[in-house]
Amino acid sequence: MKRLCAAVMIAVLGIATAGTAGTASADHRQSALQRHADALLDQGAPGVLVEVDTPRGDVRVRSGHGNVETRTPVPWRAKFRIGSYTKTFVAATVLQLVGEGRLSLEDTVDRWLPGVVGGNGNDGTKITVRQLLQHTSGVPNYVGSMPELFVEKEFQRTRFRTVTPERLVELAMQQAPTFAPGADWAYSNTGYILAGMIVERVTGHTWQHEVRTRIVEPLGLRDTYLPGTSPFLPRPHAVAYERFREDGLEADPNDPRLGEPIDVTTYNPSFGGAAGDMISTTDDGNKFLKALLGGKVLRPVQLAEMTNTLRTPALDPAWQGARYGLGIMWIPNSCGGHWSHGGDIPGFMTRNGVTSDGTRSVMVSINTDSMVAKPGVPKPDRDVTVDLIDHALCRTN
Repeated sequence: MKRLCAAVMIAVLGIATAGTAGTASADHRQSALQRHADALLDQGAPGVLVEVDTPRGDVRVRSGHGNVETRTPVPWRAKFRIGSYTKTFVAATVLQLVGEGRLSLEDTVDRWLPGVVGGNGNDGTKITVRQLLQHTSGVPNYVGSMPELFVEKEFQRTRFRTVTPERLVELAMQQAPTFAPGADWAYSNTGYILAGMIVERVTGHTWQHEVRTRIVEPLGLRDTYLPGTSPFLPRPHAVAYERFREDGLEADPNDPRLGEPIDVTTYNPSFGGAAGDMISTTDDGNKFLKALLGGKVLRPVQLAEMTNTLRTPALDPAWQGARYGLGIMWIPNSCGGHWSHGGDIPGFMTRNGVTSDGTRSVMVSINTDSMVAKPGVPKPDRDVTVDLIDHALCRTN
């Protein structure tokens, strides 16, 4: 592409900065970040929004479309569903309660939720709160028992239905444990549904109330929401797109046979619960990451518990060498490593990262979580945002 003046480049590429927009130095610092965002379009992203928070100010880039029909960009202040990034908020809330002496990480599930985890070999008397947060409980993941998350006609039929936490746990209990408690690691949304139920039992308030009053409000996260059963996204927002598996086909990661994208912006997100039912922005997402690792959310002892990780080879296909703590994971990168917890939920993919000292962070929002690469584009051998996040944390001055 021919060299353009800085002002035109900013308009064409969709670049914004805090205090340096329109300068040649800002353009130079952001051009590589913009290329990384643009590359996600080839991998099947309709639109991309990125915000990097650095000691020198915020850097934002966007690419593609927030609405592919009208060909309008993703709004700079777009609200989006953050999916499993919710888990970091919930884990921090549980750890605050631990710091207050109101429960222990070694408490069993049955102490707080007697009889809830049982049947088909599941036993709540042998599973601890720590294991729920660390995904070492062996509790089956309820997601596989919900065809409405994978088949379009089932999604359309149930998209405004409320699913209670109790029902989600019941679905999980129809399966045998993945392994004995503490014997292995496997990602389980059910563990965080149970953690949310424990927060409610300990405090007498919903997990949403506790996250809101303990984290969202004290940190001034004004564009972060806990929607519960509300199907709507606050404005401004991008259109959320989802490709569903073709009917009658088994899941095959090498040949998913996904259909055409449909608009899934509005739906009842209660199936996510404490495992994934929150809405936020790139700005608020960064604020929370920086506050958390900067020691403003948890006491030192509890932050040490959260960041005490174990090796998780199951995550290697996406993040080589990843380690999981309590609601957060450590990912090696070109400058050592960073903390992160992404999220996938129908219509949105969230990825992020923050340095260990909490001084630099990045949030990435893509308005689909079912990306299909353009013809001829090689399928990535890791998560599609790895290079972008590495650049944001290790190479953006």
